[in-house]
Amino acid sequence: MDSQTERPTERPTDDWSRYQTIEARAEGMYKDKGSRFLAFAEPVASEELAKERLTYYRKTYHDARHVCYAYKVSRLVEEPTVRWVSVTRSNDDGEPSGTAGKPILGRIESAGLDNILIVVVRYFGGVLLGTGGLVVAYREASADALAHATIVTRDITTTRVIRFPYEQTHDIMRRIKETGARILRQDWSNNECTIVAEVAITTADRLIINTLS
Repeated sequence: MDSQTERPTERPTDDWSRYQTIEARAEGMYKDKGSRFLAFAEPVASEELAKERLTYYRKTYHDARHVCYAYKVSRLVEEPTVRWVSVTRSNDDGEPSGTAGKPILGRIESAGLDNILIVVVRYFGGVLLGTGGLVVAYREASADALAHATIVTRDITTTRVIRFPYEQTHDIMRRIKETGARILRQDWSNNECTIVAEVAITTADRLIINTLS
């Protein structure tokens, strides 16, 4: 069973200025009555990347009985109002409804993580575990992967476009450095420069105000 939800969340600035995710891929495992549950957790920046990684796991573990998963991907939306929009998806991949994807997603939610994918691969051991046993297996496999992961805090970022004359380049670059912005693209045309920068939402307005001052 496949389940997807999209939830716009409006939070005070001091709450949604940052989010937590994992630093890099981590692995976990759970065993019960001969069945092995291999869990893989990794950060994903978009649904497109999550789907690409799912394709990888399905190809890599094509001999497994089930490849179940859940992910949560969040992004900042600034129009018409500022909100932090989260999209979640979970899949049981042939296991009884609600016994795999849902407990995996539950671990993501309880850990308070965003932009993360967890895949749990099951190799059947010949003995049925029952719905209760499956819920425990997928939940604990996911928990073990997260236990081996490093939790990190990331700034919620936005994109700003800055246009200025050539002679202001030094000052603009200094201000970009001060706000911790990351230059995504830089173009020169007719003695005018255009910079597209990624900047933390908490300093985005300051970057624009400073640039125009």
